[in-house]
Amino acid sequence: MRFDGLRKERALASKQYRDGHFHNTAPITAGLQSGSQGGVMKEFLLGGKKRKPPGAIPVDNPLSAWATPVQSGFRATWLGHSTVLLEVDGLRVLTDPVFGYRLGPVSFAGPKRFHAAPVSIEQLPPIDAVLVSHDHYDHLCKTTIVELAKRDVPFVTSLGVGVHLEKFGVKRENIHELDWWEAYNVNADLRFTATPSQHFSGRLGSGRNTTLWSSWVIESPKQRIFFSGDTGLTEEFVDIKNKFGSFDLTMLEVGAWHPAWGTIHLGPENALKAFDMLGGGTLLPVHWCTFDLGLHPWADPAEQLLALAKTRGARILTPQIGRPFEPSHVDGPVPWWRDVTTAVQTAVRLAAAE
Repeated sequence: MRFDGLRKERALASKQYRDGHFHNTAPITAGLQSGSQGGVMKEFLLGGKKRKPPGAIPVDNPLSAWATPVQSGFRATWLGHSTVLLEVDGLRVLTDPVFGYRLGPVSFAGPKRFHAAPVSIEQLPPIDAVLVSHDHYDHLCKTTIVELAKRDVPFVTSLGVGVHLEKFGVKRENIHELDWWEAYNVNADLRFTATPSQHFSGRLGSGRNTTLWSSWVIESPKQRIFFSGDTGLTEEFVDIKNKFGSFDLTMLEVGAWHPAWGTIHLGPENALKAFDMLGGGTLLPVHWCTFDLGLHPWADPAEQLLALAKTRGARILTPQIGRPFEPSHVDGPVPWWRDVTTAVQTAVRLAAAE
């Protein structure tokens, strides 16, 4: 990907940019770690059925709830994968919006959704800002951005990603690209700060690591939220905690991972380590359930996370897809995904008894 003008100047000024590419602070293995190829290939070829849900995933329609006031000042709705609608002190932020049926550079191939989006893009309420963490297809969806661009709202993203957004129809004046530790105020009550993450970037035709990837801090007068985007475990989470303090909600990726990808994705165990490094509080696991992007059974990230969190006393919230919730009004996790398996098993037993 080629930059020009101010975008090129800003890339060249970034501490993360050299030799035409962005770099992590620490070395990573953006792919299979040494010695893991054989086991991963076996899982890929033989584990397909386990990676798919055994039945229909329940999805709520949030429209009626969205029409009601937010009592605590902060409400969130997980719409699948890393897409979350945040209602913060009267403002709305949409993270990594992906409403497309498939992921990838073409519409006829690539991973398909396991469930429908809870609402269409047209049904979304007014949005004050759209956040795009990085340029991978499961975070930057062309068909979704084309539609959202028609709303003429601010897009906040990492350095270089604006090249894609402009191609997808977002006006240049609505694009705000940030380097790590840079901030952008949408207005007096909504502030975004790009913070370090440990990952990589790239789309077909754009080249590897020609745009930056980031985690994010979202602030309003009364709330502070952390959104991981995609990342491996990094000591920079401690720096984020030291700079910003505690968070009212911490959204961390837990799925689409494998031990061989340990430096670029968290997975449940490292998500809890990251959660501790960021100061604890309340964890919303994202980046699982919607697409087959990892080599684990469909619900394994959530099951592992709850089991590990129980031994550590971590506060985890697992809302059903499309069900709005106010973090301060929810007691703890609800393992709704187990009902998917139970429903299938019950149907099989009933059919066998007939």
